[in-house]
Amino acid sequence: MDSHSTTTTSNPTIAHDFPGLIRVYTDGRIERLRETDVVPPSTTHPHVSSKDIHPQSNISARLFLPQQQLTTTAKLPLLIYFHGGFFCSASPFTATYHHYLTALVSEAQVIAVSVNYRLAPEHPIPAAYEDSWAALQWIASHVNKTGPEPWLNDHADFGRVFLAGDNAGANIVHNLTMFAGELGSDEFGLDILGACLVHPYFWGSDGVWSERLLDPGRKDLVDGLWGFVCPSWVTDNYGDDPRVNPVEESAPSLAWLGCRRVLVCVAEKDVLRDGGWLYYNALSRSGWMGVVEIEETQGEDHGFHLYDLGSNKAQHLITCLAEFFNRDPPPSI
Repeated sequence: MDSHSTTTTSNPTIAHDFPGLIRVYTDGRIERLRETDVVPPSTTHPHVSSKDIHPQSNISARLFLPQQQLTTTAKLPLLIYFHGGFFCSASPFTATYHHYLTALVSEAQVIAVSVNYRLAPEHPIPAAYEDSWAALQWIASHVNKTGPEPWLNDHADFGRVFLAGDNAGANIVHNLTMFAGELGSDEFGLDILGACLVHPYFWGSDGVWSERLLDPGRKDLVDGLWGFVCPSWVTDNYGDDPRVNPVEESAPSLAWLGCRRVLVCVAEKDVLRDGGWLYYNALSRSGWMGVVEIEETQGEDHGFHLYDLGSNKAQHLITCLAEFFNRDPPPSI
């Protein structure tokens, strides 16, 4: 029996168990096993200021701005970031994501909005997509410098908008960017210059998704996750949902991706590594008119950069993202 979805006689109170991530009990109790802390925003950090906002009842975010921008009107690239956690854990307000966004904003000299979204299983998919879309619409209300948030009005360059995220956040970035391509920038409200997918949560049934995986137990865990966070997807194989398997035969063509530049980042030892490569290769040959590149970190596992910011490899990855955000825009499609 699968440990992630069964009730056992030795512990009949457990309904779903994803080791190290989340545990759900038959009485409805939910135990999140990581990224449950909350740290306040900072107004005293020497390089980056941050503050929290609540644009709508279901939406909150943490804003980050380089300190020196508080006294100038210079415009900076706008980074809209979506956190990871397989749609069921974490938030922008944890120490992990607060410190990571602070480091990234300091290095890249961008203004960032780190978006919070509702989590499964209390709020299953598509809640995360809906909240993220609503957040983008709220951000888009500042394009003409008349929105409710002064930092966005005063400092964001809406000609240089980037979506980025890791794990589930990278999945959200893909799906929002596809939606943007279907709508067009006028209807969508934002012209997305680039998308950055770090260790993206893409998964499918075909063995090519985990050919390099050394621990089959990790594959079993990921196999069960989509059905847990998206129970409405009724099929013999949860991995065939194009929202999590964008190269599935029935998925919309990646040629419609609504941005001009994409960076995919993968880690050699990551169970999700092959999914990132599949996405990169499929996008490269899809007929999409943008520029796609991929960065692989050797010898590291999923999300390594979030937990060891001082390491050389984490610093290198942050530098790669900073360069991606500050490169001259490619020609319009």
